Amino acid sequence: MLKLYIGNKNYSSWSMRPWVLLTQAGIPFEEVMVRFDSFDAHSQFKKTMASVSPTGKVPALVDGSVDGDLKIWDTLAIAEYAAEQFPDKNLWPKDKAARAIARSVCAEMHAGFTGLRGNCRGNCPMNIEASLPEIGQLVWRDKPAVQADVQRIVELWSGLLEKHGGPMLFGDFSAADAYFAPVCMRFNTYQLPLPAHIAGYVARVTALPSVQKWIQEALREKDFVVMDEPYRVKAS
Repeated sequence: MLKLYIGNKNYSSWSMRPWVLLTQAGIPFEEVMVRFDSFDAHSQFKKTMASVSPTGKVPALVDGSVDGDLKIWDTLAIAEYAAEQFPDKNLWPKDKAARAIARSVCAEMHAGFTGLRGNCRGNCPMNIEASLPEIGQLVWRDKPAVQADVQRIVELWSGLLEKHGGPMLFGDFSAADAYFAPVCMRFNTYQLPLPAHIAGYVARVTALPSVQKWIQEALREKDFVVMDEPYRVKAS
């Protein structure tokens, strides 16, 4: 049985990626929520994750069917492992060339777009519960790195949607859509300016059953984690 360790659904974009991927594909797993308190070495979060991941971070996937419990602590590695274990789920595109591009797209997301993503005190941290269009306007006005990241995302998504015909980036749902789901959540929260066809893709990702389930569970958390709230002093 697979066990996926995740952080708060409202804030944890890294956790969202493998959770949406596995859930949308219908791959069974047990969810273990490790709520954020702080990232101090002595925090309950760190104490819990230290026994699961050498980085002490979420997400982490544990396969209990392997002797000694196999632990996988990187989102790309989790996606690749799931694809190997469940080849019938087509987590990557079937076409070889499209599959290579999809992996490149995920790797770019994995390592890049730091202007948009920032960190927990960064420009547009994921915050599903919040509605912050006024912050989005200020960020868009004052942060050229955010504008550059959004321009790249629009360029990337436009090319893929045109080439593969939608509704998802590679036609059918794949790991690439799961990887960009947290970006869609950011676009919803901050209402950054997007062309109509890109806003349409954001709406389609938001409407995916797995994403809707994640959103609803995020809204039920009712946690206000100060370190993840650079723009608010209390929940809405």
